[in-house]
Amino acid sequence: MSAAEGVGVDVIDSGGFRWPGRLLLSELRLIFTRRRNIAGMGVLAAVPILLAVSTKVWGGDGGGPDFLSSITSSGLFVALAALAIELPLFLPLAVATIAGDSIAGEANQGTLRYLLTVPAGRTRLLVIKYASIVIFALVATLLVAVVGVLIGMILFGAGPMITFSGTQLGFAAGLGRLMLIVGYLAAGFAALGAIGLFISVLTEQPIAATVATVLVNVAMFVCDTIPQLDWLHPWLLTHWWTAFGDLIRDPMAFDSVGRGLLTAAAYALIFWLAAWARFAGKDVSS
Repeated sequence: MSAAEGVGVDVIDSGGFRWPGRLLLSELRLIFTRRRNIAGMGVLAAVPILLAVSTKVWGGDGGGPDFLSSITSSGLFVALAALAIELPLFLPLAVATIAGDSIAGEANQGTLRYLLTVPAGRTRLLVIKYASIVIFALVATLLVAVVGVLIGMILFGAGPMITFSGTQLGFAAGLGRLMLIVGYLAAGFAALGAIGLFISVLTEQPIAATVATVLVNVAMFVCDTIPQLDWLHPWLLTHWWTAFGDLIRDPMAFDSVGRGLLTAAAYALIFWLAAWARFAGKDVSS
């Protein structure tokens, strides 16, 4: 099944303006009903469950400044620890899979040419494809957080969150901080999705696009660990992802978070424009 299958009546023409809402919904339905994507999201959701259950069974010290040692003090920390664990690979891999399949998948199935024959247009199609990637990045990150909170509450209760500054936040306030973290990380993953979208317009093999996007993500993490490349670190997208810890301080620190959001916005804009420039003049034969 492809987004092209239901697109013929999915674009509404109203006074000359073609509303892409139906096409976006068709794309999202395709993403969230594919078996491989459902399985991938199941793996994402399994991590906080395994983390919480293993901590409950084998115990934890409940102290210290890091997420893992604080799990037993509040169920909220299960979500935070799961996000920290999935940050380097699992969540980026999930987003890379969707981004890599966005255009290359249509070309591989032979539906891209048909998709462009309906009144969608190449620019509109890229906007819709990237919007679906952004939404998936948010949903995937939120899934990990929600499952972590629920299993954490069941096993460890809804206790207050101890901030990195040593103060305590009530459960509702801590939950609000967690939602800010979800939004911040989703912005970073959405920027990675723009890289994947650009790579996807360069090939007709979705697996190759996915692997290339993951390799870019891994390469940035590796470069960020090399002291000799410290001049490069601030320009790496992944360098700012761990700044989400600043949102668990009291008061919250926004310097690194702000730099992270600006970097993510720059990556998203540059690579979406690069994808548009390549796709606008691309000879589509499949």
